[in-house]
Amino acid sequence: MAERRMMSKSIIKSDTFLDMPATTQNLYFHMLLDADDDGFINAPKSIMRMIGAKDDDMKVLAAKQFVIPFESGVVVIKDWKIHNYIQNDRYKPSTLPERDLLNIQKDKTYTLKNDVSSMDTKCIQTVSIGKDRLGKVRLGKDRIGKDMVGKDSIDTLCHVTHDDVDKSHIEIIEYLNIKTGSKFKATTKPYIQAIRSRLKEGYTVDDFKTVIDKKCREWKGTKLEKYLTPKTLFAPSHFDTYLNSNEMAAMTDTERKVAELNALIDAVERGTDEAGNVEGYGPIIDI
Repeated sequence: MAERRMMSKSIIKSDTFLDMPATTQNLYFHMLLDADDDGFINAPKSIMRMIGAKDDDMKVLAAKQFVIPFESGVVVIKDWKIHNYIQNDRYKPSTLPERDLLNIQKDKTYTLKNDVSSMDTKCIQTVSIGKDRLGKVRLGKDRIGKDMVGKDSIDTLCHVTHDDVDKSHIEIIEYLNIKTGSKFKATTKPYIQAIRSRLKEGYTVDDFKTVIDKKCREWKGTKLEKYLTPKTLFAPSHFDTYLNSNEMAAMTDTERKVAELNALIDAVERGTDEAGNVEGYGPIIDI
């Protein structure tokens, strides 16, 4: 196996990569160094323990499609062929069976064989976040949905309906979690419905990120920070206003209190908080 590894700036200097937490980026770098000559990591858990990475770091890498995890625990770096070109006299092919489950695309990225991009069927990878595994191929006797290709079968399991093939809601919720340090689940139905409704109205994923960025800059460190939630940010009554609002460098005390009061009124009118509990009127704000 080759002893040197290379990294492509087109990958590690991209906004998508740099938006991830430092611990997630660190895990990616260590897996790049430890992968075999085809980009497979046989024991990613040992790397995670060594550097103090958490399961959430691996889940973010899978959600952002920087890695493809398998049910066996093996992980492959999706853009391995972009990062590394190994000369034939130094190249040692991976002996892992997961290698046979992948295709190499024209852009040198790995994709799963019979992936959703080329099939009019249910999705192959799970998309649940939290305690459930994210983005893993399930192989075995217990299956939910089957796509038969010749004699082989590939398991399919989805916790979210597959009419949203590009899974934009996962990218948006993960982006919000990264920016706020929260742990909102991308499988929560009200969040999915709110995001899909805005997308159907013509808004884009970048619009969602713009709203998140704007409100994080305005609300972080204030009493409004608790309203950095999908329910508030993506609501039909707020989204367009937030998207097209001019950011203020700093609010005066009065302006901040007015904004807090308006947010409290909105919360009372909705009647529930993010956990589904009935909200009270909250603290009294003197203006």
